[in-house]
Amino acid sequence: MYLGIDIGYSSSKAVVIDSSKRIKGMAIVNLGTESNGFDLAVKQALEQAKIRRADIKKCVVTGRGRMIYDGADKQITEISCHVIGARHLIPDVRTIIDIGGQDAKVIKLSSNGMVENFAMNEKSATGTGKFLEVMARVLECKLNQLSQLAEKGEKAVVVIKVSTMFSESEIISQLIAGEKTEDIALGVNKSIAERIAGLCKAVKIEPTVTMTGGVALNTNVVDCIENQLGEKIVRLDNPQIMGALGAAIYAVNMDK
Repeated sequence: MYLGIDIGYSSSKAVVIDSSKRIKGMAIVNLGTESNGFDLAVKQALEQAKIRRADIKKCVVTGRGRMIYDGADKQITEISCHVIGARHLIPDVRTIIDIGGQDAKVIKLSSNGMVENFAMNEKSATGTGKFLEVMARVLECKLNQLSQLAEKGEKAVVVIKVSTMFSESEIISQLIAGEKTEDIALGVNKSIAERIAGLCKAVKIEPTVTMTGGVALNTNVVDCIENQLGEKIVRLDNPQIMGALGAAIYAVNMDK
């Protein structure tokens, strides 16, 4: 058995696969760097796979917090692992949009799966999962309800994208002015899509396009990005585990 771990800003993921790269166990814990989230994720993934840590032949760790984990055989960048994970499920993927808790990346691949170009947004939290968390709090809804709320919107209220702080202040002003929460939620999701579209333009994306990271679970954000790009996005069942899956597959390949 092989173990892949992805320690992100806001969550930790672990995936256990066998030598044939079939998933036997997986876990997502909403605790990231500066926590014991990775220990909990590994424990839960091993329990689901019905094995012990001693049964793991190789372990690879990725993510923003990969340097804090000393129980792995190798540490790999998240770009490499998201590419490996996405290509395992979508062999012809050419563009990967990865929106995590603290940054957003667009990765363009060549026809043989090599990274050809990429662009990253990490100077500002706007366009990331953290931005959505803050906006959901201001709108007094749970993060997983933001997509549903936005789908009820009739017009997208413009949201300032300079910084999360300015966006938060602007939304509060809009609520006081009587704007509907549904319309503001749609505006929030559209603002994410516009920033991602800018990154996509920088790398000159090509189909097939997919999304990884927890924000891909917000179906309205994905819809808004599709509208901005004019491209269909292939949706993954568990987009948030792609980094951990890629790390686990790398662990298998290390043994060959």
